[in-house]
Parts: sequence; structure tokens; C-alpha cells
Amino acid sequence: MSQTFIIAGMTCQHCVARVQSSLAAVEGVSNVEVSLTPPRATIHAHNNQEIDCSALSEALSGTQFSITEMPSAATQPLRR
Repeated sequence: MSQTFIIAGMTCQHCVARVQSSLAAVEGVSNVEVSLTPPRATIHAHNNQEIDCSALSEALSGTQFSITEMPSAATQPLRR
């Protein structure tokens, strides 16, 4: 299972690396992809487990970054 989140507070590639390492340390996370533009993180969980949003937020506590779950419609491709 993977989920995409909005990350606020990132200004440079050092910020991207810090967010990535903090989120990767959360139990159950298998992979993290973080981008500066747009400021997002896609988080992949082990064995299709559900991702604990509060644990992700806790991982970024004490930093200038915040994480917000993206609305599901924003991650879906547009259909015509």
C-alpha cells in the first residue's frame, strides 16, 4: 500500500533528505519518495499494511516540517 502526503516547510534538498530519513524510520514503512516541487512524500508500507498517519506526524515532530494526508481525489488521474 502507498499513500501520498503533503509536506510543508521544505526549502532545499537537505530538507528533503531529512524528511525522507525521518519518515523511513517509522515502523511499517518500506520506502519513502520525497520531492521538493511539489512538496510531497509518497510512502510505501510493508505487506500492504495501512500507514499510521499519527506515527508519521510524530516522526516529524521537533522539526519545522509538517505532514498532511492528501485528499484521495488529488492523487487520482483525471478521466475524460
